[in-house]
Amino acid sequence: MTQLPGLLDTEAIRKDFPILDRLVHDGKKLVYLDNAATSQKPRQVLDVLSDYYERYNSNVHRGVHVLAEEATAAYESARDKVAEFINAPSRNEVIFTKNASESLNLVANMLGFADEPYRVERGTEVVITEMEHHSNIVPWQLLSQRTGAKLKWFGLTDEGRLDLSNIDEVITEQTKVVSFVLVSNILGTVNPVEAIVRRAQEVGALVVVDASQAAPHMPLDVQALQADFVAFTGHKMCGPTGIGVLWGRQELLEDLPPFLGGGEMIETVSMHSSTYAPAPHKFEAGTPPIAQAIGLGAAVDYLSSIGMENIAAHEHAITAYALERLSAVPDLRIVGPVTAEDRGAAISFTLGDIHPHDVGQVLDELGIAVRVGHHCARPVCLRYGIPATTRASFYLYSTPAEVDALVEGLEHVRNFFG
Repeated sequence: MTQLPGLLDTEAIRKDFPILDRLVHDGKKLVYLDNAATSQKPRQVLDVLSDYYERYNSNVHRGVHVLAEEATAAYESARDKVAEFINAPSRNEVIFTKNASESLNLVANMLGFADEPYRVERGTEVVITEMEHHSNIVPWQLLSQRTGAKLKWFGLTDEGRLDLSNIDEVITEQTKVVSFVLVSNILGTVNPVEAIVRRAQEVGALVVVDASQAAPHMPLDVQALQADFVAFTGHKMCGPTGIGVLWGRQELLEDLPPFLGGGEMIETVSMHSSTYAPAPHKFEAGTPPIAQAIGLGAAVDYLSSIGMENIAAHEHAITAYALERLSAVPDLRIVGPVTAEDRGAAISFTLGDIHPHDVGQVLDELGIAVRVGHHCARPVCLRYGIPATTRASFYLYSTPAEVDALVEGLEHVRNFFG
């Protein structure tokens, strides 16, 4: 087996993930390379979820019986764990949502209803980038259409990087918010946060960072980012589906209005008006994703026990190896940076004139799970003149042997289609 520097003890780690032992298609070993879409879950998370439902399933807050108190303690403990994981100054800055999409929609809607100086309205501008996931495009399109604000964006270079050559023209005195992805889910690009934040701060614009592809793979320090809001999701970082996080600066959360109304987010309610609870509860209307949040807390424990620096080093080595191996496959074109520098662990590619859906289906028959399509980033495909890509994405349990299996599988695809 190929040995690479900086690798984790994947043999030990893989024992924590029951699904990785699964056989598919008449006994073929599963090679799971779809981690940018969702990661697999370790026993440590699965056990915590079962324990909640079996022992103390209850709604949180307000209840005085033992199950409610235990559920509330576990739910709020998860908030503490997430706050520490991202180095948030306060646990009250951590809001639980159902996913990163809801987190980003929450910010967009808050800014649409906000008072000055935060309100997005006609005569103001919103800035995004051409490499965004649809979750960080559509909410801003809707906000701009509703308010009359102008939507602008940074383009892409041929190498799959942001083109910041006109940053002073894109981010102007009229810009109210700049929202961008930290690591692209389709290109793998790690974006230059400091340059964008510096320019946004010069004009007084708020900064929103989509960290969905960063939080699972590298240390995430919201204070170091100097952003105003950071969104990410649990299911890509060993946690359950149905749980996301929005971190926001305390003073902003205090000043901005809630978007969702209902139970728990209130302080007082009369038939004439309502007042709202302090953050984070002001933004968590109704019964929250209790089990999912507790499961996310367990996922944070698991990742922290391994060390995010170690996970990042492992993925860097795997990605560098994969880029090298894939570059030798005839007719294969990597869409995005072709080196591992400033790059995440998702690699999108095309294979000659073979449609990515055909590539994915043949690989699946070999037990190799990849993602095909535009990966909710269709503007990227339009930019590079391709209908879709095949994407292989790696995580802490990925091995060089799985990269080798992918390359061998692609040779089989080429032979299959002549």
